[in-house]
Amino acid sequence: MKICHVNLARGFRGGERQTQLLIEQLAERGLEQSLVCRDDSPLRHALHGVQALTFVAAAQMWQGHRRTPTADLVHAHEARAAHWSWWHTRLAHKPWLLTRRVPQAVKNKRFNRLVYQSAATAVAISSPIEAHLRQRDWCPVTRIPSALAGFTTNQTVVETLRHRFAGHRVVGHIGALVDRHKGQRLIIETARRLADSHPDMLFLMLGEGEDEQTLKAESAGLDNIVWEGFHDNLGDYLAVMDLFVFPSRHEGLGSTLLDVMNAGVPIIASRVDGIPDIVHDDDSGVLIAPDNADALVDAVTALAADPERAARLVAGARSRLADYSPAAMAEAYLALYERIVAESR
Repeated sequence: MKICHVNLARGFRGGERQTQLLIEQLAERGLEQSLVCRDDSPLRHALHGVQALTFVAAAQMWQGHRRTPTADLVHAHEARAAHWSWWHTRLAHKPWLLTRRVPQAVKNKRFNRLVYQSAATAVAISSPIEAHLRQRDWCPVTRIPSALAGFTTNQTVVETLRHRFAGHRVVGHIGALVDRHKGQRLIIETARRLADSHPDMLFLMLGEGEDEQTLKAESAGLDNIVWEGFHDNLGDYLAVMDLFVFPSRHEGLGSTLLDVMNAGVPIIASRVDGIPDIVHDDDSGVLIAPDNADALVDAVTALAADPERAARLVAGARSRLADYSPAAMAEAYLALYERIVAESR
């Protein structure tokens, strides 16, 4: 079976990591694949060396179609990719599907209806996204959750980080520095309130984004926040975290949380969109009301003071991870691909 993946994103966020994981897993299963992406896509570097994978350059809906190898199925991994795939399958007369990763409603516009109605299915990564797509009723809907990345660790780097943060309880956060999405201002407010009462608590922020300079300016003078920037070796950083906070204002699923669970770090996250699919309150983490600094402060202080509860939450989280492995995701997609191709024939 030949699969054409499409991801026209500029950067590398959760959706691109999931695209990478799926392509790698399918390559291990012997599938021939192509990836339509931008010339400057980080996916080109991330997937360098993957067997039987061809890259096709495109950035707009009308680019790259003639250079795309013939495939049995086209898989769009984000919104612009869906538009490209709609156009391509009109030319190539092949079935296609899309994965919807964001919780925002698809706008009820004529072109969106045309795109979705032509898809063999839409894949939702979480229950709220699935519910919305079923309400739209433009095409069949399947739910396949995202997978954990399975970050590795370098013990030398881990020991260096532990030495660097010695004497601190590290409260970590990983995410694009976009407050309207990830809610980093709530973390800044929490750090401000706890600076005097919990002087050993250090908030370690990993990521980059459009709000980076603004957030740094707003936290100026707070010695208990470290803005670490973007790093690939997230496993090393997770290994030195005592707590993980994720106060997102909206979130399709929050696949980063799966790797936090896998690393054995207790989680405090917003009860919003797809997060409750994977973080069950007082079982695999702590859920708090979104946009609520008081709730975040209370949750951080309570969990930091209760190591037995933290250990119980870590155990509960790890017990759920089998359903979120890259292999499980790949097998679910492969079964879906085979069904769609068989039906198209």
